[in-house]
Amino acid sequence: MARSTIVKVGLSQMSCGEDPKRNLAHQLTLTEQALKQGANIFCTQELFRSQYFCQTEDHRFFALAETIPGPSTDAFAKLAKKYQAVIIASLFERRAAGVYHNTAAVIDADGSLMGVYRKMHIPDDPLFFEKFYFTPGDTGFIAWKTKVTTIGTLICWDQWFPEGARLTAMQGAEILFYPTAIGWHPSERKQYGKAQHDSWETIMRSHAIANGCYVCTPNRIGHEIISDTKGGPVNKDGLIFWGQSFVASPDGQVVRRAPIGKPTVMVVDCDLSRVEFSRTHWPFLRDRRIDAYGPLTRRFHD
Repeated sequence: MARSTIVKVGLSQMSCGEDPKRNLAHQLTLTEQALKQGANIFCTQELFRSQYFCQTEDHRFFALAETIPGPSTDAFAKLAKKYQAVIIASLFERRAAGVYHNTAAVIDADGSLMGVYRKMHIPDDPLFFEKFYFTPGDTGFIAWKTKVTTIGTLICWDQWFPEGARLTAMQGAEILFYPTAIGWHPSERKQYGKAQHDSWETIMRSHAIANGCYVCTPNRIGHEIISDTKGGPVNKDGLIFWGQSFVASPDGQVVRRAPIGKPTVMVVDCDLSRVEFSRTHWPFLRDRRIDAYGPLTRRFHD
């Protein structure tokens, strides 16, 4: 029997509090809502088990990390098996003493843990101090041949680099997932907010076009102000996460977009025949000049 060309992709966006167990329970509830609506593949937002702690450099937040496999992957595996759906869960991984990663765990539709993708590009910007916490990934870019279809997952800051999307698509990925935590500095929102959001969405729509695949991006919501050890704010302004999770088709069009600040579960039909159509009618993969791209492996081409 030929496989259906329609894959139903589920995404959610949610605000996160200080209690990891409550955040996990909330994310599991949203995940199950999507699976009950028929989602074949579901992806969480980035680091859903906690507030975005990278707003500060504080050793106490290493306690938020967990092993993989561990309690979160066990919980998602039960849902994956029950609904025969693939689940991508974004977690703060404790790999070993002193080695922590920003990791996406990929669970197949039979509940088995296929493996992990560890975030390759680690940012260090004001209130996004990820280099303090996360060891750069060593998994490389991976396409996962799941029971539903071949997918790839990258994480947030990876989305600004076309190389990761290309290398994943070259392995046959038909859908790329980018669990994300991106938002505005409140003081900058009026001046730069629209341009920042447009840049974020445009770069990922470009990945869809350049690689002839679907791109799916769940982003968190909420105004998060991290507390210090005395209960006061680390930064009085915090970050406002803009949500607007979306799915882009292989021609770069936004199929569905969630609101700015509203908790949302959405299930979107992705027609994989459009991947084949895009890759044959806009044959960018065919016309690549691989003989001329050697300098890409250099830091700068002098």
